[in-house]
Amino acid sequence: MNRKLRMGMVGGGRDAFIGAVHRMAANLDGQIELVAGAFSSDPEKSRLSGEDLFLDPSRVYGSYEEMAAKEAALPEEERIDFVSIVTPNHMHFPVAKCFLEAGFHVVCDKPMTFDVEEAVMLKEIVEKSGKVFALTHNYTGYPMVKEARQLVKSGKLGKILKIVAEYPQGWLIKNIDAEGQKQAAWRTDPTKAGASSCIGDIGTHAENLGRYITGLELEAVCAEFTSFVPGRKLEDDGNILVRYKGGAKGVLYASQVSVGEENSLTIRVYGEKASLEWKQEYPNDLLMKYPEAPRELLRRGNPYLSEEANKFSRIPAGHPEAFIEAFANIYLEAARAIRDAVEGVSVGGPYDFPTVDDGVEGMRFIQTAVNSAKAEAWTRFER
Repeated sequence: MNRKLRMGMVGGGRDAFIGAVHRMAANLDGQIELVAGAFSSDPEKSRLSGEDLFLDPSRVYGSYEEMAAKEAALPEEERIDFVSIVTPNHMHFPVAKCFLEAGFHVVCDKPMTFDVEEAVMLKEIVEKSGKVFALTHNYTGYPMVKEARQLVKSGKLGKILKIVAEYPQGWLIKNIDAEGQKQAAWRTDPTKAGASSCIGDIGTHAENLGRYITGLELEAVCAEFTSFVPGRKLEDDGNILVRYKGGAKGVLYASQVSVGEENSLTIRVYGEKASLEWKQEYPNDLLMKYPEAPRELLRRGNPYLSEEANKFSRIPAGHPEAFIEAFANIYLEAARAIRDAVEGVSVGGPYDFPTVDDGVEGMRFIQTAVNSAKAEAWTRFER
């Protein structure tokens, strides 16, 4: 294909944090061009957002339904190739369903859907459509996370015994959701976020990261949810014990009321031979620990890293790469899959991005944790 992929976007209009992140990430490697969008449920706000982005007014729509129908009616050489969905959680399923059934590939923000039932239905729709579906669990896009995964796969750590994943933030310590702060308001609203706030928003990243690096599947969880801020309908703090298939154990902690924390996602994986540690706030470092040898600090961009890690590094060692680039790595791999699909190459990989299956696992994790917290008991992970 001798052209850029044409992207449409649903959501992500004025004042939306994650929409701008997706646009920057999609644009980073020069493979994708934003050409259309329905940027808000408010048609006027969508129009103004289109103006901000210098889009053709005829390709800026008042609703996602209008966008899907009118884009599908355009000649093949003009219509979008895929849509990026960056709405609040409750809109992910209807938008994805609409565009898949209209014949478009989809990139969707996480968590994938509002609940497990929608996730299962969406998996069926994706499989029936034959279209590419990528889920932006962006932390899997970091080169040193890919290095960690490769180290586990190569046996460097030996049998995995324990996974400790933590994701503390502090931004919701005050009741800013009740004061109308947009990003806080929908995340703590059960009609928009679903059955969970903190675990659904950031805890699912911690769970996904552990699964991506180790390949281990959940067997059961024991969760405790707390709403520390009075009047908040969903939890702002969660603590979860985890049992994995094969005998490994885990601890997962996610909080948005950990005062002073910014975005301190950290994972530690302990094996019989060695352990590793990665911190999102220091993403270019991966720490290896051994029982009878000095600790080893691996750094992004160096030739001693695996092909899997260096494939997703853009600049030399010592020049930090981080959040936008990790998102861009998801888009880069999704673009490769979409190009193959457009050109008639069999879809299926190997592509390194989270799929609809990861989305289903994530939604089942959220629901299992919610059920466990309500029952105050160990709860099996049902597939």
